[in-house]
Amino acid sequence: MLLSDSLSLAATKLVRRLRESGFTAYFAGGCVRDALLGKLPKDVDIATEAEPDQVQNLFARTVAVGAKFGVVRVLEGGFEFEVATFRSDGVYLDGRRPVSVTFSSPEEDAKRRDFTINGMFYDPLTDEVVDFVGGKADLQAGVVRAIGDPHQRFSEDHLRLLRAVRFAASLEFEIEAATWRAVTENASDISTVSSERIRDELIKILADAHRVRGLDLLDQSGLLQVVLPEISRLHGCEQPPQFHPEGDVYVHTRLMLSLLPADAPPLLVLSVLLHDIGKPVTYSYDAVDQRIRFNGHDQAGAAMASDIMMRLRFSNEEIDTVVEAIRNHMMFKDAPSMRPAKLRRFMGRDNFPLEMELHRVDCLSSHGDLQTYDLLVDKQKEFENEPIIPPPLLTGRDLLIAGLKPGPRFGEILEAVQTAQLDGEIKDRTSAVQLLQRLEPSIPVAKIEKLLSRG
Repeated sequence: MLLSDSLSLAATKLVRRLRESGFTAYFAGGCVRDALLGKLPKDVDIATEAEPDQVQNLFARTVAVGAKFGVVRVLEGGFEFEVATFRSDGVYLDGRRPVSVTFSSPEEDAKRRDFTINGMFYDPLTDEVVDFVGGKADLQAGVVRAIGDPHQRFSEDHLRLLRAVRFAASLEFEIEAATWRAVTENASDISTVSSERIRDELIKILADAHRVRGLDLLDQSGLLQVVLPEISRLHGCEQPPQFHPEGDVYVHTRLMLSLLPADAPPLLVLSVLLHDIGKPVTYSYDAVDQRIRFNGHDQAGAAMASDIMMRLRFSNEEIDTVVEAIRNHMMFKDAPSMRPAKLRRFMGRDNFPLEMELHRVDCLSSHGDLQTYDLLVDKQKEFENEPIIPPPLLTGRDLLIAGLKPGPRFGEILEAVQTAQLDGEIKDRTSAVQLLQRLEPSIPVAKIEKLLSRG
């Protein structure tokens, strides 16, 4: 197993200390799964028969984050480990956590976990896998299987419904038949889970290289209709075939996701997923042109995306990024006819690289025409050695020196001067002052001369 990294070595030291003190202790859960798959674990959890107070007595730096559930956080070797006492869970009343726990044996602890591939232990001192639930066989077979009765496992923690999809997608595994039936039959229960927990699982699914498989499983299981009904409604929303020969809006969105790079950032993936959600609500058929139209779907979609992301408790900054991308995604068709000033402002925004990638996959998944994209790539190269938005030739301070009073006209003048600068009509401060004089002929000559002398 891949356990030679510094994280695993620090965890092994912790296990050794527990064992030397007379307590059984193993690596547990996802780190065992990952190591058996040949991946370095991102974190290591430890399960032990030592109870929370005993763990705290053994280690100098601990935090009792969940002592009620037998969990103590231990700081060791520059890392933070969750050390949990072997336990059996009592009844679950809220679809999230047990009302009580009973400290128990390794076997009982394994049986209360979610999936067999996450229910194995590993002894780093003997290099042995301790498997009470058949996890190793399912890992080799590429199967996600609930431990014991899948309906019971999902009723205990409804988030496991999404976790089943995530593991199947990211690992390219199949969900075992009984487990899959339980997912589909209990899909509506995901609505009881907090928005934050749903958001985090969705991001893990969508940020993964196998995001399309994840979306398919969400859709086929019925989970998508609960957590993102706006995406489900894209099914059957037909598009004009002359522009979208690929099919309806859902097919188009799915295809776009498949064209993203494996490591696409989450906000780009969300922008792609949500960019056309305004189409079903703006659908119309033009009898004169005999074609489908979605007038204003970009603006409607931006508003809907804002509501969705607020519902899922994304940050304001994250919401603004995605909403801006959706609101602007139809503007790219106008880029070839934009005047230089407008084009520079369009390209000079912080969000532009994300929107460019959204535009690229939007084109490739429909008409396939990348002329505008290529034009903008050429423009980016053209601007490599100069700022897209150069320093202004005139500032607000200059207008104050000229005797103008702050107000709406201030902004109009500065924008007019910058537009002339970006369009190449003026290239230096002298010509900028001369333009100011034409815009505001009432400025005294003495003040104009003072501005010129400041240059």
